[in-house]
Amino acid sequence: MSQTNTASASIIEQPSKTASSNLANWILLGVLALIWGSSFILVKKSLVLFDVLQVGSLRIFSAFLFFVPVFIYRFSKIPREKWGYFLLSGLLGNLFPALLFSYAGKHMDSAVSGALNSLTPLFTLLIGATVFGSIITRRQTLGIILGFMGSLFLIFVGAKNSVSLNGYAVFVVLATIMYGINLNVIKKNLGGYDPIMITTCIFMTIGPIAAMILFSGDFVEKVRNTNDLMPLVYGSLLGVMGSAIAMMLFNKLIQKTSAVLASSVTYLIPIVAILWGLLDSEAILFQHYLGMSIILIGVYLVNKK
Repeated sequence: MSQTNTASASIIEQPSKTASSNLANWILLGVLALIWGSSFILVKKSLVLFDVLQVGSLRIFSAFLFFVPVFIYRFSKIPREKWGYFLLSGLLGNLFPALLFSYAGKHMDSAVSGALNSLTPLFTLLIGATVFGSIITRRQTLGIILGFMGSLFLIFVGAKNSVSLNGYAVFVVLATIMYGINLNVIKKNLGGYDPIMITTCIFMTIGPIAAMILFSGDFVEKVRNTNDLMPLVYGSLLGVMGSAIAMMLFNKLIQKTSAVLASSVTYLIPIVAILWGLLDSEAILFQHYLGMSIILIGVYLVNKK
């Protein structure tokens, strides 16, 4: 084949590879949204048998077991001086939020929890500016204000077509604040390390804590005395899919594209949570849709280039 034909073939082949790569990225984005958007309904289904502490600790313990083989394989490459940051990230980014989401999920609809989760990038930016010295633009400030307005709509929505305080939404907001702190800690102190190794070490630090919480109560007794093990399945899936696999996919998406595109999964999570809520006969009111829309607009403004 001549040089001209070879160059032509390369030009023709390149767009095809680019299109294929873009399609793969969007598929990965959709899978992440499906996994994380489904986590709220899995929390609700797990709470049928287990209490709040058991669901949250079961989620972390399941992810811990998933990462044990990875930890053994990569043990020699782990930076020992970073264990303190691994523990801090594990507590703020996984264990405490898992318990808070479980507690909130017992008292509020999964669709609302999913929408409030969209506050994570807002708090990430706000904490980054106030604590870690990041710069916020006017557009991003507007996005933060809109995000808070949307969250207020959801916090003050009751079960009926009237506005009343739903205090349990505060636990979800607190979890997103912890997420915001955690992301800034990782960016500043763990940024130069392999994401899979980081995720593995994080769960190694909090897995034993979750195990102590899980097995200190009547968890084993409940499993033995029930005829329906589906809550156990839901809780285990919550950990393996929603914590372990999802975090690895998210890190892979960041490496293949950019943090901006990866963070757009936040826009899709509430939609998945709403669909699951509707399928589970949850009441979705006009105030819910309004609050969710305002939150998503705010998140869009924060992440917009």
